[in-house]
Amino acid sequence: MASSSDVSDDADRGDENRPSEAPPGDDVDGTGEANKVLDNPPSTKQHSPVRAAAAAGILIVLALSALTGWLGWRAEQSHRRIEARTLFLQVGRQGALNLTTIDFRTAETDVQRIIDASTGTFQDDFRSRSKAFIETVRQAQSVTQGSVGEAGIESVDGDRAQVLVAVTVKTQNVAAPTQKPRSWRMRITVQKVGDGAKVSNVEFVV
Repeated sequence: MASSSDVSDDADRGDENRPSEAPPGDDVDGTGEANKVLDNPPSTKQHSPVRAAAAAGILIVLALSALTGWLGWRAEQSHRRIEARTLFLQVGRQGALNLTTIDFRTAETDVQRIIDASTGTFQDDFRSRSKAFIETVRQAQSVTQGSVGEAGIESVDGDRAQVLVAVTVKTQNVAAPTQKPRSWRMRITVQKVGDGAKVSNVEFVV
């Protein structure tokens, strides 16, 4: 029969072999830390300074490209306007010279030059009267020589412009071999036709 002291010793040894209990709140298997990691995942939206700089560089390049294109377009438009004004002015000056330079010995050629350099109703009217005009010039043995003093663009409206031309005309004929030069101001309307331009109307300005 075991004594009470033996029973007590066995109980003490049993307590030593029994696993010790973790204090409240201690995480033995590490699941608490894992849960914290899952609850707070690392952020995937990290803005790299390099990527931001690259994006800014792309925007700058696009802006510069757009600006360059716009400036190029403006330059082209300006160049075309200058070319058109130059053409209108040249045609206006030449038209004034054609109209004021006619020799009875070359009247047909001179008149045909005027017709070829004109357009519209002005061309039609001048052509219809050309035969009578040539006959008058021949009978009077008229010679007129024009020279342009000044010329300038008065206005431009699309493919049409009005050119003011100051001309001085020397005239001689059978009745008056010697005459004083006469100065005229002409408003010549020039119309663009194809790649060139022609005279579409003529007025004398007081």
